[in-house]
Amino acid sequence: MPALPRSPWFWIPTLYFGQGIPYVVVMTLSVIMYKRLGISNTEIALYTSWLYLPWVIKPLWSPLVEMFRTKRFWILTLQLLIGAALALVALALPLPDFFRMTLAVLWLLAFSSATHDIAADGFYMLALPQHQQAAFVGVRSTFYRLAMIAGQGGLVFMAGQLEVGTGNVVFAWQVVLGVLAGMFLLLAIGHRFTLPRPASDVPSANAAGLREFIGVFAAFFRRPDIAPVLAFLLLYRFAEAQLLKLATPFLLDGAAQGGLGLSTSQLGLVYGGVGVVCLTLGGLLGGWVISRRGLRFWLWPMVLAMHLPNLLFALLAATLPQKLWLVTAAVGIEQFGYGFGFTAYMLFMIMVAAGPDGQNPSKTAHYAICTGFMALGMMLPGMASGWLQSRLGYLNFFIWVCVATLPSLLAVALVKIDPTFGRKAAETTG
Repeated sequence: MPALPRSPWFWIPTLYFGQGIPYVVVMTLSVIMYKRLGISNTEIALYTSWLYLPWVIKPLWSPLVEMFRTKRFWILTLQLLIGAALALVALALPLPDFFRMTLAVLWLLAFSSATHDIAADGFYMLALPQHQQAAFVGVRSTFYRLAMIAGQGGLVFMAGQLEVGTGNVVFAWQVVLGVLAGMFLLLAIGHRFTLPRPASDVPSANAAGLREFIGVFAAFFRRPDIAPVLAFLLLYRFAEAQLLKLATPFLLDGAAQGGLGLSTSQLGLVYGGVGVVCLTLGGLLGGWVISRRGLRFWLWPMVLAMHLPNLLFALLAATLPQKLWLVTAAVGIEQFGYGFGFTAYMLFMIMVAAGPDGQNPSKTAHYAICTGFMALGMMLPGMASGWLQSRLGYLNFFIWVCVATLPSLLAVALVKIDPTFGRKAAETTG
């Protein structure tokens, strides 16, 4: 069959939309789904936090994607595997032991998604010349964000409408997961024809390459400032990791449990719609202001903007407002602050990966290592957050989250930022 045009517009939007959806399913939809199916907050927080593990350790197997088969092959295969995993979760939901079975499949989904990230990002660099990589970085980011809105907003709203329309929570989530499974089948078929075949997309299986990767990995940990760097990577989101894991259960639980009693559809609109839009706007503003004055100037304002809005959740838990617009405003402000503050974290990882002189030849691998620690910093605090909430109640838990910002502030105080860094990084990354 004749190949369809290989313009980047034919495959970048769908590739990065497809990259975002399984991450949203594993990290957010699973929490909401289990909450609606009656699983306790303790179990939800503990077991869904374990699903971060593939993103924590993905730098360890990224050489295998480089060494065996092409990245195009990995993308197509993994999209089929992601679709199959989503279908298996849907089929397992009505079974008596659904929680254990679906968690096992979701771990497979998380592993497939993390590997798809490696292949997709590598393919992006191989399939486009450098000037197009820069031109399309905004496009890939936009469609990844649209996947978040579609997942946390549209799909949750759909599940809520189906819950009301059918009176069957299990069936509602089966339909949502079935739709996603079909979408990934179509994505794999479509990308079979639209993904280009770059000549440089070839396996590089050789022992020297593996030894080089080990050397690059060791070089990261030989940094003289490795202790404050790791502290920053692990602690910057220490409080936010706990809040994010319990935010949606708090919004869904009724007043008797200390929650706000939103319906599933309302949650989709408030948290997945308004919340994600505000998160995106905060990130855009963060990138713009750093480009003006640099990372060091904005680091403290950003960490405060990220953590101070956590007080709003304590206020919501104390007052339990019934007006949806108040809840929406509080969630929007918190997410805007999170997006604004998270920009500093992303630029810090770029700075670390670039090295002291900005000329680190292994910056791609070192950035991947940073993202692994980023995921670990979300995984470990999130695991205990459900247990803490069950002992403290929502109000005291959110007060604890505010106290838990202190390690983040200490980590920020310990790092040294080049005063010239930020403007250059922002220009480089768009």
